[in-house]
Amino acid sequence: MIVGERKPLSEIQEMLKGYKKVMVLGCRTCVAVCMAGGDKEVELLGSLLRIAATKDGSRLEVVEDAVERQCDREYIEPIREKVAACDAVLSMACGCGVQFMAELYADKPVLPAINTNFIGVTESTGVWTERCGQCGNCVLHLTGGICPIARCSKSLLNGPCGGSQNGKCEISPDVDCGWQLIYNRMKQLGQLEKLAEVIPAKDWTTSRDGGPRKIVREDVKI
Repeated sequence: MIVGERKPLSEIQEMLKGYKKVMVLGCRTCVAVCMAGGDKEVELLGSLLRIAATKDGSRLEVVEDAVERQCDREYIEPIREKVAACDAVLSMACGCGVQFMAELYADKPVLPAINTNFIGVTESTGVWTERCGQCGNCVLHLTGGICPIARCSKSLLNGPCGGSQNGKCEISPDVDCGWQLIYNRMKQLGQLEKLAEVIPAKDWTTSRDGGPRKIVREDVKI
């Protein structure tokens, strides 16, 4: 899932200066799971903004709402009238949701209330960790299902650097060496011979050539 965290209230207040009526719009998917932008977070942020406005003596009307996904037209199209009635939308979705809302409602400022951090997993309650580097050329079949791009601090593709010690990365004793994790996993699977296969260097320059990446499925395209 996409993991994010809410921006500081002071930064959000600065963005909202000059607006009289703002919609705080949540997203009930990824950012709801990481407790950054779901219904509860919308209610909390709305309350904080009203309290702050009262203290400052400023006039700010806050409207609260949430949709299933802000990255999907079918969910954000029905709120058109609500959006039109506001001066701006404060989106609690990831960066994709903010951009898609701005695309659909081009005449309305759409402001980000969340910093989008990474694609990750729920490690435990209140703890989320990165797992995928979105490189577009997955090598997990060669690395025991552990991503060297995301789990290795240097994104190395063919083994650890010389800085790892006792299974930990040189950047911090709290960070596991990604390649130690890969080695342990491959040993457990009885597939250590796969580590002898050389993974070609990724061409990061051409992978982003031509603008945003796109996938088109002709079999489901309408």
